[in-house]
Amino acid sequence: MAKHEVKHNPRVKQIFEDLEKFLEFCKDYGYVFDEKDLYSNRSHTYRQFNKFLSGKPVKDNWEMDRKPS
Repeated sequence: MAKHEVKHNPRVKQIFEDLEKFLEFCKDYGYVFDEKDLYSNRSHTYRQFNKFLSGKPVKDNWEMDRKPS
């Protein structure tokens, strides 16, 4: 009987790494984390994440909540 060999797909690994980065971004900047928003350009949170990755300024929701009205 032959042994079954598990082949790791690098694309799957990249998706999980991106999910972890997306989660950290959401925690750090106060955005709602939803896995389905990953790679969805319709999502405001994901668009902000892309801006963050490209080095552009991103709206920090934690700062917005600290400011008195």
